[in-house]
Amino acid sequence: MIWVQRFGSALLLWGQVIVHLLRGRIHRRNLVAQLNVVGPESLLVVVLTGLFVGMVFTIQVAREFIRFGSGDLVGGVLALALVRELAPVLTAVIVTGRVGSAFAAELGTMRVTEQIDALYMLKTDPVDYLVLPRVLACTLMVPLLTVVGFVVGIAGGLLIGNWMYDLSVSQFLDSVEQFMEAQDLVKALIKGAIFGMLVATIGCSWGLTTTGGAKGVGQSTTASVVTGLLAIFISDFFLSWLMFRGLGTTAF
Repeated sequence: MIWVQRFGSALLLWGQVIVHLLRGRIHRRNLVAQLNVVGPESLLVVVLTGLFVGMVFTIQVAREFIRFGSGDLVGGVLALALVRELAPVLTAVIVTGRVGSAFAAELGTMRVTEQIDALYMLKTDPVDYLVLPRVLACTLMVPLLTVVGFVVGIAGGLLIGNWMYDLSVSQFLDSVEQFMEAQDLVKALIKGAIFGMLVATIGCSWGLTTTGGAKGVGQSTTASVVTGLLAIFISDFFLSWLMFRGLGTTAF
């Protein structure tokens, strides 16, 4: 029951964010600070994750494809797997663990130490000052991090394919070009933006609804990560169903 109430609060907070955004109530200094937290400070983890995911995926599929005489398809299969699922989902998971949890802990601490009440006393809306910059930062930066993860993953797959399986660079990249379409990258950006919005909204909402002192902050942080991961996986199913259902003739 408590989780349902907090999830309802998250939906309400998301609505408030939209209204405040349409009114142009953006605290630019906080937005720049949060863009740095979400983007550059997460870059190394995303690069390492993308690199090793690309290499592992290539190891797993290249041998089997080569055995069946389809080695020229390895690059394209890796590209589709990365751009459609692995890059956006894994990037969102990283941001959830690193940034979403930090949002919940930071705002939860502010709530239990009555700093949120102090903002109201100073006639400062916490949604404008705290929540909106974080949601915008995640919505803008997660798609960019997704692209970085995709590019690095392709580079990792190319490295392993060329080194371990003697796949030529041109053969690998030609396969990527043959399989991928521009709309695949656009859909990956859409997924990244939606995942980023979900992660930030859930982290901020769980932080703002924290009670119970230091113990409550820890519980809110853990719950926000679990809820954020569930939101990513569930929304990924519906987004994938909308974007990729059918036999490739969808107009989405």
